[in-house]
Amino acid sequence: QIQLVESGGGLVQAGGSQRLSCVASGRSFSGWHMAWFRQAPGKERDFIAAISWRDSTKYYQNSVEGRFTISKDNAKNTVYLQMSSLKPEDTALYFCAADPYRLSTVVAAYHYWGQGTQVTVSA
Repeated sequence: QIQLVESGGGLVQAGGSQRLSCVASGRSFSGWHMAWFRQAPGKERDFIAAISWRDSTKYYQNSVEGRFTISKDNAKNTVYLQMSSLKPEDTALYFCAADPYRLSTVVAAYHYWGQGTQVTVSA
C-alpha cells in the first residue's frame, strides 16, 4: 500500500523559513513523479512544485519560484520543500502527491496523496 506522510508544518513568522518533508513508502518510487500542492481555506488546491524521481526535472509555480526549492533523497524515499521568505499568503495546508506516469502541475494527474501538513505564516 502506497503511503505519503508529510511533516514539518507549523507556525512561522513572515520572512522566515521552513522545510517540509514527504516520506513515501509501499513500493519503489524510482521513475515516479512527486509534487507539492497547497490549499488555503475556501480555496482550490494549487500546484506549488514538482520533481521527477527519474531525472530530477523540476517545475515551480511562478509565485514561489526563487523562494521555494523542491528536492529529493532517493535513499530515504523522501521529497522536501524548502520554503524561504515566507509570506502570510503562503498559509495553507500543504500536500504531497505522487504519480508514476507523468510530471504535471495539475491536481487530477496525481493518483496518490498525503494527508497534508499545515503551514501558518504570521504577519
